[in-house]
Amino acid sequence: MHVVENQPRSVSQVDQYERCSWRWYLQRVERVQPRPAAWSFHGTAFHTAAEALERSSRALEVDEVVDIFRDEYATMVNEALEREPDTDKWLAAGRYTGGEDIERRYVLGMEQTAAYVEWSKTNEPAIWTEPNTGAPALELSFMVELGGIQVRGFIDQALEEAEGTIRIRDLKTGSMKSKFQLWTYGIAAQKAWGVEVERADWYLAKDNRLSRPVKMSAVSEDEIGQRYADMDAGVKAGNFPANPGFDCRFCDMAHACFFAP
Repeated sequence: MHVVENQPRSVSQVDQYERCSWRWYLQRVERVQPRPAAWSFHGTAFHTAAEALERSSRALEVDEVVDIFRDEYATMVNEALEREPDTDKWLAAGRYTGGEDIERRYVLGMEQTAAYVEWSKTNEPAIWTEPNTGAPALELSFMVELGGIQVRGFIDQALEEAEGTIRIRDLKTGSMKSKFQLWTYGIAAQKAWGVEVERADWYLAKDNRLSRPVKMSAVSEDEIGQRYADMDAGVKAGNFPANPGFDCRFCDMAHACFFAP
């Protein structure tokens, strides 16, 4: 508990704590082994493939990028199957069983990866160059202070805008979107690199398109910092109330939670 009380915070920590702080406690203090979910491996493999494409200056062909997705996804799924071979115990979305979801996302992920390659080569988003390293601004790591709390994270992409500002972009294979995430990343980029960020958006792999942009002016740094400060104070106070309900069916800690319905 002493370790987690004093560790840096992140978007995912705040989101999880605000949704159900008992889940946060089970995962991060009790270290309960989460139930595997194919959607998690789907998202990670897609990000890996998209990053490889952009780091190649889009020189990789569609088949090469799809192969990266396929290899990454298969590796992660196989490792998870060794830990939990019973796919009926895996989390799955909609009407699918765990085993069906594994197979479905294997195909869906390859289709989405191929579509992203074509979209990126057609639209040619201008990846910003991180000034300290001279490397393309992909999976940018940061550590900044917000609300008096150390906050860390990774920005999928930072893009150059025509007016000289930077746009933050997050890649999504699912439907869950958090403006709080984009606002955090935009503020972090401004603090870490001294750049101006006016907008942020998502690339939505489900639809092969960009979302409407989120304006950074819609929120203040103090407002974002307060959410980190409140979450951090709750952890330090040992305040972990459960929030049982509909979301329990998608919770990877529900198997170890006596509050789950």
